[in-house]
Parts: sequence; C-alpha cells; structure tokens
Amino acid sequence: MGIFRAPCARVTMAVVGSFAVPSCPQVTSPPCCLCPEGVHRFQWIRNLVPEFGVSSSHVSVLSSPTEFFELMKGQIKAARRRVVMASLYLGTGPLEQELVDCLESTLEKSLQAKFPSDLKVSILLDFTRGSRGRKNSRTMLLPLLQRFPEQVRVSLFHTPNLRGLLRLLIPERFNETIGLQHIKVYLFDNSVILSGANLSDSYFTNRQDRYVFLQDCPEIADFFTELVDAVGDVSLQLQGDDTVQVVEGMVHPYRGDRAAYCKAANKRVMDVINSARTRQQMLHTQTFHSDSLLTHEDAAAAGDRRPAPDTWIYPLIQMKPFEIQIDEIVTETLLTEAERGAKVYLTTGYFNLTQAYMDLVLGTRAEYQILLASPEVNGFFGAKGVAGAIPAAYVHIEQQFFSEVCSLGQQARVQLQEYWRRGWTFHAKGTWQLARSRPTQDSRGTGLWLYLTGSSLPCLTLIGSPNFGYRSVHRDLEAQIAIVTESRALQQQLHQEQEQLYLRSGVVSSATFEQPSRQVKLWVKMVTPLIKNFF
Repeated sequence: MGIFRAPCARVTMAVVGSFAVPSCPQVTSPPCCLCPEGVHRFQWIRNLVPEFGVSSSHVSVLSSPTEFFELMKGQIKAARRRVVMASLYLGTGPLEQELVDCLESTLEKSLQAKFPSDLKVSILLDFTRGSRGRKNSRTMLLPLLQRFPEQVRVSLFHTPNLRGLLRLLIPERFNETIGLQHIKVYLFDNSVILSGANLSDSYFTNRQDRYVFLQDCPEIADFFTELVDAVGDVSLQLQGDDTVQVVEGMVHPYRGDRAAYCKAANKRVMDVINSARTRQQMLHTQTFHSDSLLTHEDAAAAGDRRPAPDTWIYPLIQMKPFEIQIDEIVTETLLTEAERGAKVYLTTGYFNLTQAYMDLVLGTRAEYQILLASPEVNGFFGAKGVAGAIPAAYVHIEQQFFSEVCSLGQQARVQLQEYWRRGWTFHAKGTWQLARSRPTQDSRGTGLWLYLTGSSLPCLTLIGSPNFGYRSVHRDLEAQIAIVTESRALQQQLHQEQEQLYLRSGVVSSATFEQPSRQVKLWVKMVTPLIKNFF
C-alpha cells in the first residue's frame, strides 16, 4: 500500500495554464495521479513547474552556518560567468564585508583577464529591509555598482501593498511586515545553493538553517537566474548615487496602478516558469517517465553522456501578491494525500501555520512531528519594545494549537518538539517530510522527508525560504524546491540532516507551558490575533 491514496481528479492543461493569470483557481484535489510506486508518485508536480532530473552525486546537504559561508566565498572566487544572489537583505558586519570583498576581487580579476570576461553579478534584495538605517545593504553594495556599473545589477523589490498613506505612516522597522522579497538563492556559474538563510553574520555563525548545494546543474542554474532576473525586472534598480529607478516600460510598484503592476509581474514570472516547464518536457533525455520524449538510445545518439538521473528537482514558487500560488497548492496536496500510517515531519523557525495548514494537520490521518523554536532561540528573544514580545506571541499560538490537539485527543498522532541550543537561534524552515511509520526505539522525528513503506530513509524533502505561516503564503515572495530521490546516499544525507535538528529538541507537553519562560502577558494574548498575520 502506498503512502498516498489515489485522487479522483486530474488537472487539465487548461487548469495548469491558469496559473499564469491573476485569477488562479483554488485547487483542492491533486492535479495528477499519485498512485504509482516509489518516487514516480510525485510526477504530477511537473504539470505545474519544470522538472529537473539530475544525478544525486551533484547534490550535497550542508550542515552548518560556517560551511555555508565558506562555500559561498569559495564559489564567488571561482565564478567566471555569473553570480546571482537573492536574499532578504545583506548585513553590514565584517563577515558580510568579506562577501562583498570576494565579489570585488572576482570582478577585478575578470577585468584583468587576457580575454574579455562576461562575468555578471546580479543581487536581489528587499527594498524596505535593505534600506533600513544609515548603513545598510545599499551602502554595502554601492562601491561595487560605482566601480563595475556594466557588470553589477542590484535590484530592490518593493511590495505593491505598501503604498500611499500606509507607506508614509508605518515606521521603518515595521514597514516590512506588509510584504517582502524573501527568496534565498545563491548561484555561481552552474551551481546553486538553496537555503532559508539570509546574507547576515548570524546566518554564517550561530543561526541554524538548512542548505542544499546543487553542483554543476546548468538547467537549474538557468531557471533560477531567469527567476531572479524576472523579479529584478519588476523591482527598483539601485543606482551608483544611491537613488533607485524603475526598469524602462515597467509599472512603478507603489506609485503606479497596483493591478497593472501585479498583472505585469505575474506575466513576467509565469513566463519563466512555463517556458522552463515546456523546455524541460521537450529536452529531457532521460526521465523516469514512461512517456519520455527521448529514449536512452536517442540520448546517446545525441551525444549526451550524463549519468541517468536518480534525483528530481521541482522549484515551487509562491508569490500571492502576484496571484502565484504553486508552493501552496503543492504543499496542501501533499499534506492532504498523506494517508494513515504516514508520518510528516515539519520544521519551522516560527510556529505560525496558516489556518489551512493547521486544519490539514488536525484533520488528516497521518502522524505529525513538528519542530519549532523554543522562545530562547527565537531571533527576537530579548529584543526591546514590541519586538521583544514576539517570542511570547509565538508561545501563545503554540499553546493554543497544543490545546486544540489535546481537546481532539490527537496527542498520539500530532507531537510538537522545541529546538534549543545555547547561544544559537533556530531558523530552519521549509523542510517537511512524509515518513511511513515503523517500529523504532527513538520517538524523535527525523526531519521533513518522505519514507516509503519498508524504507528507513526518506525519498522527498522540501527546502527553501517558506515557513508555512500566513506571511509566507499571502504576503511575501518565496521559493523552495522539492527534492525527490532514489539515491540511497542522498537519502542518507537528508536523513542525517534532519536527525541532527531533532536531536537538540524536547517534546512539548502541558508542563512546558507552566515554565516561567512560557508565561504570556494578557496584552500579548489580546493583540496576537490582530497581528499574527504580519510576522
């Protein structure tokens, strides 16, 4: 018996095409048959997004912030053709300056090369977060723009929802609650790092996140380059004098007509997704599908000597301001179709699930182990003012959810665990797994991956910027990838990664909320329902 029950509906190409227009329909049933065995059951995702088949030898799971930082520096130094970096912001400390210095050195070498270099550097950040304070992401990058104006592009995304009087009245530290550029993609020539980590010192030292390195995967690198270019085109362009300009012919994000801007942005991004999906369907030489367009013999005759893929990458994009809801649809479908006996491991740095996701956890048949940050490792813990109350608001949301689990008698099926590590913060998110329940002496979860019947290793994981909260689904620009693999070696990497996260966690019980650090003030309880959709 497979993990998923077969759905009763299939998506037509007309429905798939509807994702390119603002009036995207709500999909409540899986878009294609999930009943095939093994990783084949996920082939329906290719009806929505491009499918990239790769060898698992090109996929590496990173385990620490230091490894992430050192890899990025090394990749920047080795880049010859392109560096593409999308993040919420770039910090202003010495480690961030190291990254900028690496970029400057690489650009300088490209100018001194014997042959003209076509090295291009494209950086996409959020406008509000990147402009905060006198020293900010913009001032960090201005020297690069001024010295290499033909090679460097810095795009600052400004949400169309922050406009008019609202934009004038909301203070600087709070204006980003309206919506953000939240994609985390770091790309060097044909290699890509997907993560939930920002370009900031804590993410390079003591803030736990997730990171996957896709090495020498040109088709995936091309896709994310085009995606970042598309978002960059609908963003404001930083100039050498620290002003910003709109790309010629583009509607201004907050001064122009909102509907016209969102329609243009939808078309620009969906053109990238749909053209890549068509291209992959036509050009794949080896896939696990019986209806593959080219046989192995055809591929050999065409001179393709790459190893047959054992791993498939699906980029999942969520940009609700532009009516693009692919990640939401795929995630809800996967959660809905998890049948009795399946086990879902879900980690989130901020426990603030959408109502739809909470309903699926409480109303479906699978077992869930959810890993979240304890208040002490929340990035806002100890902050002054209103920000300091945010960990308490998360505790209140967690306690309400836990109470609901108990009132429904679901404690045996739904378990919460809190991550704790002295001196660290927890930001791992966008990770979820489905695991077939099996006898074990260890009640702790092993991450957010799918374990098929009889297997002790996962075959599917999601990794990227979303955190399953209201903002991720409704306000921000997000991207993650679904990794589906038959490779035992890669499955082992994924298994070990999630085990390491859960090893530093404790099970949440009623006694957890009796601790002094879990006491929530009345005013926090009262305002949490009003503000939970903004953080």
